[in-house]
Amino acid sequence: MPRSASLLALILAAVAALALSGCGNKGESRLEVETEGPYLELDELQYQVQISRILNPDDVEDRAYLKGISEGVDVAADEVWFGVFMRVQNGTDERRTPADAYVMQDTTGKRYTALNLDDNVNVFAYKPNPIEPGGLIPTPNSPPSDNSIQGSLVLFKVQVGSLYNRPVQLRLKSSTGDGPTGIIDLDI
Repeated sequence: MPRSASLLALILAAVAALALSGCGNKGESRLEVETEGPYLELDELQYQVQISRILNPDDVEDRAYLKGISEGVDVAADEVWFGVFMRVQNGTDERRTPADAYVMQDTTGKRYTALNLDDNVNVFAYKPNPIEPGGLIPTPNSPPSDNSIQGSLVLFKVQVGSLYNRPVQLRLKSSTGDGPTGIIDLDI
């Protein structure tokens, strides 16, 4: 290949790489993301799934995440606890209220509503408290912020079969109730 053609190919590759590196940046306004990690924007707040996974009540770390479940709520033999660890950022100069309605949905349409966790017992529980300008959920220097996950827990009780009906989506509803729904495909 002539030198000028090689140089042109290199320049084109560099331009393409720069264009692709912008995908998923925080500054983009997106109501639907195809995987965990990229930011979703809803009501001028940026939501990010840090990680999602099955929680094992026999695991020492996971036991801490499962504290505060309402009495009498347990998983059946064909169910699992499923945790979605969220980070929410308010980049505006106004106080904002984050989403408070979270639903997991598989490709068959089976839906699971997030469970209520007692946040007096579970320090990792997601609390949709208003976020001050520049603020975050989880609050900086709190246990969920300082652990390796760096997200607040949204907990679900899910039938195992639904985890095979992918993509499984996390749907979050605007706190106003009449706004749009954000959708994140979970990495299951």
